[in-house]
Amino acid sequence: MTATDSLLASVPHSPSSGIKALARFGFAAKGVVYILMGLLALLAATGQSGGQTADKKQAVQTLQDLPGGQVLLGLMALGLLGYIVWRFTQAVRDTESKGSGAKGIGRRIGYAGSGLLYAGVAWYAAQLAFSGSADSGGSGSTQQTLTAKVLSWPAGDWIIIAIGLITIGSGIYQIYRAYSGSFHKHVDSSDLPAAQRNTVYRTGQIGYTARGIVMALIGYFFVQAGRQSRAAAVGTTDEAFDLLATMGPAVLGIVALGLMAYGLYMLVQARYPVLNGV
Repeated sequence: MTATDSLLASVPHSPSSGIKALARFGFAAKGVVYILMGLLALLAATGQSGGQTADKKQAVQTLQDLPGGQVLLGLMALGLLGYIVWRFTQAVRDTESKGSGAKGIGRRIGYAGSGLLYAGVAWYAAQLAFSGSADSGGSGSTQQTLTAKVLSWPAGDWIIIAIGLITIGSGIYQIYRAYSGSFHKHVDSSDLPAAQRNTVYRTGQIGYTARGIVMALIGYFFVQAGRQSRAAAVGTTDEAFDLLATMGPAVLGIVALGLMAYGLYMLVQARYPVLNGV
């Protein structure tokens, strides 16, 4: 086989194989984002130089200062685009067999929403990769602008409170998923070597728990914004980290390590994905 034949053989030849490749690339990019967020928060918790409480965009921005930063940012943007495509594939094709009932539609909308959450991060990474700069407005300012708009609507306070409660519920679900047994089945259904499954399972449990805590705190900020009719009360991951830091550096450090564990689990998913329906 020639070098050209080898290259052609490695290129996906069907829509399904292309989607699978994008999904794996997406899991890897998402994993890197969480590892960076956790690492920066851990450095902040331990008082190390370069540490900061960062949201996803701020974490991605740190790649700019690394050797080959523009290339890394371009790969990050492409990877996150792959994650978005996979989430919308789950929603549209119903790859997880959630059905067309109210509960199933809700879960499928959730998949699409998860993809949309990373659209801004992907666009931010692309801007940094191709122009070296991007809109300085962070996730927090965007959320505050949108929250202020909703608060101006009739019953806007209640809408924001509802968003907060849904987000808190999502955070609690992350923790439930880690310990309910369904997460264990997901690991077992992968091609991961049996000897490594328990380690990966424990890593995922820690990661989902930390992610659930952060999501619940973000939901708490939304509830407070609704109760106070004050958009400035909303916050993102960095504000959640700041709140954890007030409880002591150990608390921040533990959650930071948990987010790094979640990032590592995403990298394992990229290597041994469970991709239904494609």
